[in-house]
Amino acid sequence: MTKLDKALFKPITQDIVEQLMLIELACHPHPWTEKTFRSCIDGRYFGDYLTMDNTIVGFYVGEHVAGESTLMDICVPPELQGKGYGKALLLKFIEQCKTLNTEKMFLEVRAKNISAQMLYINQGFTEIARRTGYYPSNSGFGYEDAIVMSKKL
Repeated sequence: MTKLDKALFKPITQDIVEQLMLIELACHPHPWTEKTFRSCIDGRYFGDYLTMDNTIVGFYVGEHVAGESTLMDICVPPELQGKGYGKALLLKFIEQCKTLNTEKMFLEVRAKNISAQMLYINQGFTEIARRTGYYPSNSGFGYEDAIVMSKKL
C-alpha cells in the first residue's frame, strides 16, 4: 500500500472554498479571487480536493461544455509539491472527464513551469498552441507565454 492509497477525494463545495483559497494564494502569483473561485462550482464546473490524514493537500477545478473539458486550475501547496499529489489530482480529473463523456481535454500551463508540463506530457497531453505574453511574469516585470495542451479520450 502506498501513501496515496490513504488519499481521499471530496467534491468541492461552497463550504470548503475558504480553505482552498489558502492553497490558491500560495500557488499563484496572480491567484483567482474568492468570487471567481466560488463562480466555478456546480453547473458546467466540477472539481475535487484531496486530503491525506484530514489535511487538504490539493485540488483541481474543471469545466465541461459540449463534449470538451478544460482543467481550469490545479494546485498543490508549494511545500507539498513533488510527492505525487498533483499526479493524483490530474488522474482524478481525467477519470471525471471520462464519466462526463468528454471527447477532448484542454489545459494551459506557464511556459516556465517545466515540472507541470512534464506531468501533463507523461499523461498524454500534447502542445497544440501558445498564447504569447498571456501570463504576467512571476517577477512582476513583463509577461510569459501560456502553452495550450490537449488530449483526446
